Amino acid sequence: MPVHLSAPNPADLHPVPGVRLGIAEAGVRKANRKDLTVVLIDEGASVSGVFTQNRFCAAPVQICRDHLARDLGIRAMLINTGNANAGTGDDGLMRARTTCISLARHLNIAPEQILPFSTGVIMEPLPSDRIEAGLPAALADAQADHWARAAEAIMTTDTLPKAFSTQVQLGGATVSITGISKGAGMIRPNMATMLGFLATDACIDQALMAQLAKDLADASFNRVTIDGDTSTNDSFVVIATNQAAHAPITAWDSAEGQALKAAMQSVAQKLAQAIVRDGEGATKFITIKVDGGKTGAECRLVAYAIAHSPLVKTAFFASDPNLGRILAAVGYAGIGDLDQTLIDLYLDDVHVAVKGGRNPAYREEDGQRVMKQSEITVRVVLGRGAAADTVWTCDLSHDYVTINADYRS
Repeated sequence: MPVHLSAPNPADLHPVPGVRLGIAEAGVRKANRKDLTVVLIDEGASVSGVFTQNRFCAAPVQICRDHLARDLGIRAMLINTGNANAGTGDDGLMRARTTCISLARHLNIAPEQILPFSTGVIMEPLPSDRIEAGLPAALADAQADHWARAAEAIMTTDTLPKAFSTQVQLGGATVSITGISKGAGMIRPNMATMLGFLATDACIDQALMAQLAKDLADASFNRVTIDGDTSTNDSFVVIATNQAAHAPITAWDSAEGQALKAAMQSVAQKLAQAIVRDGEGATKFITIKVDGGKTGAECRLVAYAIAHSPLVKTAFFASDPNLGRILAAVGYAGIGDLDQTLIDLYLDDVHVAVKGGRNPAYREEDGQRVMKQSEITVRVVLGRGAAADTVWTCDLSHDYVTINADYRS
C-alpha cells in the first residue's frame, strides 16, 4: 500500500497550453493495458532534460541526449512502458530511431525533434512494430487534459499513477505547471528508474532551461532513494511552451523568476516524493534531515548512508528502535574527520542521542512510538557547521523482495 498517496483527480490537473497527450494500448509487453504515450508540443517551446548517470544507459537515453544537443526544437515525446530498450546494443538504437521516424512522418517533423523514452524490462528487444502500429490511436487520443491518463500509461511496478499541478501569477497572467512521474524501485540519486515530465506555459528563455532542469532535479528526484540502485533509463524533462501572457523570464533573480522556479520545484518535489511513497513494498515514508555539517555535500553523504542501509530500513519496517544502526551509518558515511562526540540524533520529537551517546532521558518506548508511524523524520546534527540537506526514503519490507523476484513473470 502506498504511504499517504492517492491517485490524482484528473480535474485537479491543469492543462498546459501548448501540450497535448495521447494514450494507446500497443501491447508492448502485456495486452489490454495503457502502455504507449505521445506528448505533442507546439512549435516555439523551450525544452531540456537530465538523464541517468549510469554509464550503461538505455538506447532512448542516448537518443534523447543527441536530439536535445541538435537544438532543432523538440516537438514531441514518445513514451513506452513494458520494455526498457536497455542492454540491446545497436539493435536497440535502431529500433528506437525507427519509432521516432514513424512518429515524425505522422507529424511532418524531423525525427530529431522527437524525444523517445522507454521503461520496463532490460535486455529484451523493443517491439518497435507494435509501437508504430499503436501511434495512430495515440495521436487520435491526444488532448490537453489527458495528464492523469498519461500518468497511468507510464507506470511499471507503480501501484498508483503520480501527477501534480499548480498555478502561479506572473505579471498578471495565470501560469500553469503540471507534471507526471513513474517509479517505485531501482530508485537512487543521479536519477533512478524513474521518468518525470514537467510542463508549464511560462515563457522561459531556452538558455535557462538546461540549468533549470538540473536545479529542479537536484532539489527533487536527486533527493530520493528506495534501494540504492541506479537505473539505465532515468529521464526528467522540463517543457516551457512560452504561451503565457507575461514577459519572458531571462534570469532567476527577479521576483517573478523566483516565484516560477519555486512553484516548479514544489511540483517536482511532490512527484519525487510520490515515487518514494509508492516504493516497492514500502510501508513508511522517511525524511532524513542532516544539519550542522561543514558542507551540503557531507550532509548528503550522511543522509544517503542512513537511507541506503538495509539494517536501518528493515528496522523501520519492523518498528524496532535499534537506533545504533543509524549512528553506525553516520560513522561510515565517509567524513574522515567526524567527531562522534558532537553528534545528536532525533526521531521526530524524541531526542535519542546526545553528544554521540544515548540520551539519559531517552526511553525505548518513545522511539518505538515514532517508528510505528507511517511518516517519520530522522534528524542528525553533526555539530560541524551550518550546512544542511534532506533526503527522502522508505523502509524495506518482505514485499520488496517478492516484487523484484517476480518482476518478469
